[in-house]
Amino acid sequence: MSSNKLVVRKVAVLGAGVMGAQIAAHLANAKVPTVLFDLPAKEGPKNAIVEKALAALKKQKPAPLASKTAIEYIQAANYDDDLALLSECDLVIEAVAERLDIKENLYSKVAPYLGEKTIFATNTSGLSIETLAGVFSKELKDRFCGVHFFNPPRYMHLVELIACQETDAAVLDNLERFLVSTLGKGVVRAKDTPNFVANRIGVFSMLATMANAAQYGLRFDVVDDLTGARLGRPKSATFRTADVVGLDTFAHVAKTMQDHLQADPWHAHFGLPTWLTGLIEKGALGAKTKAGIFKKEGKRIFVLDANSGEYVASNEKADKEVTELLKAATWGEKLAALRASEHPQAQFLWACMRDVFHYIAVHAKDIAHNARDIDFAIRWGFGWDMGPFEIWQAAGWTQVAKWVAEDIAAGKTLSSEPLPEWVLDGREGVHSDAGSLNFSSLEAEGRSQLDVYKRQYLPAKLFGESPKALGETVFKTDAIHAFTLDGEVLVIENTNKNRAISREVLEGINQAIDVAEERFSSLVIWAPEAPFSVGADLKSMMPAFATGDLQAIEDMVKLFQDTSMRLRYSHIPTVSAVQGFAFGGGCEFVLHSNKVVAALESYIGLVEVGVGLIPAGGGSKDFALKAARASQGDLLAALKDRYMNLAMAKVATSALEAKELGYLNEDAVVVFNAYELLFVALNEARALAASGWRPEIQQKFAVAGRTGAASIKGQLVNMKEGGFISEYDMYLGSQIADVMTGGDVDAGTIVDEQWILDLERKVFVSLLQQEKTLERIENMMSTGKPLRN
Repeated sequence: MSSNKLVVRKVAVLGAGVMGAQIAAHLANAKVPTVLFDLPAKEGPKNAIVEKALAALKKQKPAPLASKTAIEYIQAANYDDDLALLSECDLVIEAVAERLDIKENLYSKVAPYLGEKTIFATNTSGLSIETLAGVFSKELKDRFCGVHFFNPPRYMHLVELIACQETDAAVLDNLERFLVSTLGKGVVRAKDTPNFVANRIGVFSMLATMANAAQYGLRFDVVDDLTGARLGRPKSATFRTADVVGLDTFAHVAKTMQDHLQADPWHAHFGLPTWLTGLIEKGALGAKTKAGIFKKEGKRIFVLDANSGEYVASNEKADKEVTELLKAATWGEKLAALRASEHPQAQFLWACMRDVFHYIAVHAKDIAHNARDIDFAIRWGFGWDMGPFEIWQAAGWTQVAKWVAEDIAAGKTLSSEPLPEWVLDGREGVHSDAGSLNFSSLEAEGRSQLDVYKRQYLPAKLFGESPKALGETVFKTDAIHAFTLDGEVLVIENTNKNRAISREVLEGINQAIDVAEERFSSLVIWAPEAPFSVGADLKSMMPAFATGDLQAIEDMVKLFQDTSMRLRYSHIPTVSAVQGFAFGGGCEFVLHSNKVVAALESYIGLVEVGVGLIPAGGGSKDFALKAARASQGDLLAALKDRYMNLAMAKVATSALEAKELGYLNEDAVVVFNAYELLFVALNEARALAASGWRPEIQQKFAVAGRTGAASIKGQLVNMKEGGFISEYDMYLGSQIADVMTGGDVDAGTIVDEQWILDLERKVFVSLLQQEKTLERIENMMSTGKPLRN
């Protein structure tokens, strides 16, 4: 087969179950026309099974669809009437039940309808790709492979790509390009072994945790408190993760290991504990059945007691003595403290870590090509902050290897299998600037040279690799790093924690605009990882709040507004490259940039009401201006929609939804892979500059005036009486209404942007004198959550 570029014009997904429907949804998010197939319904319309799955997509949380309109890209189909559609598809993804007979029967049925160049991929989570390929002719085997998405496909970064012996190398490269750039995925090329890389190790880790929990007699709620965020893993930890995945699904993956890995030295631990099989038999399958290991009744949460088989109140936490050990600065100190402690919970944690280190060392060569693939698979597929090899290396490779070897010799481990020789050959770890350990050659293997990765200026980094300095530094302050990659575009990064916006950040941005106007063609504001910005740095403003220095606060707000306006009206084009949260002031920078490039998973909103304030960095003004531009003769109607976003602190749950809510303009570019954000932003900045970009003049526009404000306030009264908002919410909503309608003027009055900015600033400062606002600010700073007082 030729290595021609793959253009994916249309995709078919076979199977409209949970995974199939959600894979189709993510393809639709990326505007890939998708045909979703399932069996013809026995009664009613033949596509009823698929139509029901599509209806479910609209209701699921977290939302598989990134915008309301994405579903329009999915066409319902059935195997009786629509197989001819397959010939139009460049890629077919099979996602039916994990049974060899069902898959093979389907392959025989669809094979005659596939196009000459159609790639056929199975989303199996662990069945042999080689065995599945047996159904196809040699000509089709060239185009067959495994493409294993993790659930939920929109949010989980990992996709495992698995070849059979005859898969054409160009097919894999083309598919990897599509997965990385179009769908935004992190691809790991896995070996064709049961459960591939992530599930093989991740599920072993969960089984080992269950075995060690039983040995040390620990309750499941205590285990989850120990094995979640405290270890740099998701809050769902171990047992809640099993509930979320579905106990039947977890059992299926474990059974694949039990059936197909008979010679594995840990085989005795692949069977499920009796309490777990008991839950499955009763139909208590976890989150989807409202009961599993945990269950919720009203606001109370219960957890299964493994000994009695009864549910008890879930109210036990890890002992403080052990959680203090986990606060050590380094992994070396943590593991040393856990291993030395006699506390059962500490011994349990060391055992869990040790057993995973032991398992991956012994099996690394069987299941993965290199150490990088193992660490990224676990980070991207199971949500760990660091992969298991990274933790081992960070803790001191030689010392940890010695501890594991001692425990094997002492009979403390789940298997007596010795560590392989390469672990103890004097190495310091498996990751370095030269690459990551290849388990066959025992040499360092560099990153993939596939062209798509040239778009990632700062790819995901591993422990053991040196920090990569991007470009040439132009200037640096305590809060801003300004650099250039090409001598044309100035890029700035806010280096504050959570990229909060302080006076130093504002001064740094103004300095950057000065420098860019003098020496560069354009300016990009970029965050190398989420968040883009959580908004104003309230902590830095606290001294002024505490002393009642209203002039200092007003000066700060004025500087904020002037900075926003400079982002829009400076003599060079400005581009914001956004990912993660862009709240409050961060959102206002986005609103005022001349162009925005946003990662799909960008969560954008003006949320100031949560701290008892109003948007005053130009956000209220900008929504009033947008309403005037969109009014088409009915200014109040255009204003009300936008007003509600501010008054209810509505946050867009994707970059696509941010366009619908007005936080992003229609011309904003949405990028699916956040690692490509800077590449695309630089191209957009250069294109604006090359086109002879000039700023608009500052705008004048009509406002709804006091009658418009009165109409909005009438709605607020109804919302308060209906119990939807508090009295103080109503007061804040009234203040926003006064600002967005232009204050005490007649409807239709023409004002300029500065008029609304002055109103914003005046209201903002007055709100800081309100006790309830100060209560909201203090609560947000102490708990991180908004207070509804």
